[in-house]
Amino acid sequence: MRRILLVAALGCASCATSLRSGDLLFHVVAADNFITQVTPASIDHVAIYAGRGQVVEAIPRQGVVVTPLRQVLRREDGHYLRGRVAAAARSHSVGNARHYLGMPYDSLYLPTNDAIYCSELVQLSFVDKQGHAIFAPVPMTFRDAQGLIPLYWQQLYDRHGMSVPEGAPGSNPGELSQRQPVKLSLKPLR
Repeated sequence: MRRILLVAALGCASCATSLRSGDLLFHVVAADNFITQVTPASIDHVAIYAGRGQVVEAIPRQGVVVTPLRQVLRREDGHYLRGRVAAAARSHSVGNARHYLGMPYDSLYLPTNDAIYCSELVQLSFVDKQGHAIFAPVPMTFRDAQGLIPLYWQQLYDRHGMSVPEGAPGSNPGELSQRQPVKLSLKPLR
């Protein structure tokens, strides 16, 4: 069965010892932003713990990079939750993520270009023991709780001469964190 288990929150050095290579780090923000306004939960980023104090992540202006875990956990605009993908071939999935190092960041969140955003990196990298993708794409939405597309998204795509890609296949970190069955810690550590 394909599943992801969110089993503990991170935020201190002692928490890092419970990480295993292939764990996901979900960033929970304190205040809504343009991503959390149109996705479930207050999660705006996901990264992959690669072991030995390293995190592979896709971040704006840098693309797919390796970041020291201590640097990731020092980000002070929220906290992290650890996610464990039970069906994953962990080392193979981390190897897949490393394959994308150096790719540019996809600020348009499109599945058909030569750039990658954070949850797309997870979606493309994670496979089960038979080599099958664990995270299938889902129809993306850019609509808020009222069903409206916020001005931020309209202006972003207008600047690129595009319409908002509502319904295009993709992923987002909040949705990935809620794949069934999911268990969240009730007491996040900061």
